[in-house]
Amino acid sequence: MDSIYDRRRIWKTAFVVVSLVLVATFIFLSNDLVDDVAVQERERMQIWADATKELTTVSSSGMNTDVDFLFGIIESNHSIPVLLVDDHGNIVLHRNFRLPEPVDSLSPYEISPANKAFLEKKLLRLRGSTNHISINIDSATVQHLYYEDSTVLRRLAYFPYIQLAVLVVFVVIVYFALISVKKAEQNKVWVGLSKETAHQLGTPISSLVGWVQFLEATGVDKDVVKDMDKDVHRLSMIADRFSKIGSKPELELAFVNQAVTDALEYMRSRISQRVRLTLHLPQDECGVMLCQSLFAWVMENLTKNAVDAMQGEGSIDVTVHPDDGRRMVLIDVRDTGKGIPHKNFKTVFNPGYTTKKRGWGLGLTLVKRIIEEYHGGRIYVKESESGRGTTFRIELPSLR
Repeated sequence: MDSIYDRRRIWKTAFVVVSLVLVATFIFLSNDLVDDVAVQERERMQIWADATKELTTVSSSGMNTDVDFLFGIIESNHSIPVLLVDDHGNIVLHRNFRLPEPVDSLSPYEISPANKAFLEKKLLRLRGSTNHISINIDSATVQHLYYEDSTVLRRLAYFPYIQLAVLVVFVVIVYFALISVKKAEQNKVWVGLSKETAHQLGTPISSLVGWVQFLEATGVDKDVVKDMDKDVHRLSMIADRFSKIGSKPELELAFVNQAVTDALEYMRSRISQRVRLTLHLPQDECGVMLCQSLFAWVMENLTKNAVDAMQGEGSIDVTVHPDDGRRMVLIDVRDTGKGIPHKNFKTVFNPGYTTKKRGWGLGLTLVKRIIEEYHGGRIYVKESESGRGTTFRIELPSLR
């Protein structure tokens, strides 16, 4: 049976998938734009190479060509770093590189040692790239044009990833904002329902207390009255538990051995005789701060879940042991039921998660809230194996 949480998880998955599709589309379009700009820059460099070849041809042949136009093409390149190299690997011309030493005071035909080393290092790196155009001056002369991506192209190449990071952060913020709002709404409904339940129980419980006193005064069998009084007391405790949901309960010093024993002794007489309930307690008492009525609710819920998982037949082992190194008390509740799939180790604590045909799937949600929010502890599925059982672990801060 699909739970409320399963349907909610589908919506979360759909949100993530749509976000990933948008991100992938954005990256594709941005990279396509970068590729287009790179193609345009190569075309510019091809024109630059053609102009260089034409100038060299004019100089050697004395042909009548518009030299100013060719020089204009070469001089118009102010953004793309260029190296012109002859067949022997000598640098003939360089433009638009940030050289380590200024060239203002040097002859335009001289290169300082530092600048030469810098340009040779650039040339070595560019020879391994695709940014290379061969210029066939004549049958015996070939020059090589190497160029780097312009500053604009380099920035544009990084820009999609910057925008991607911004988009991812935005999606994450929106996602968690929606989750937080939804959780706040659920908590508000949950607290309101709990307090209304406690309020609604108050009137009939008061009436029942009066009837018990009346029956006792009229001479009804004392054992019958005693049993009724126990049930009325139980109802009062349940109402008190619901009234504490949503407000910080007062914690008192308690000993874990006694608290666990009291909670489970109540359940022992109310579960099937085919279920064996065993306690394993340490010799030394461990003191913790507890709201005992809420803690008893935790143990009862875990026990009921274990009985349901075993379909009313099997064994439940409850083990208490201190963890002095972390100043914690550990309580393990192990059953021999059908087990929990590993993928559901966390989702079992979500509202609406249930494997039963009846029930709202709120028991373990209550348990988690009581242990973690009210007692500063932790509860989780320690281990589970299909067909062999599950172990829930509770960790509570110890006063030892």
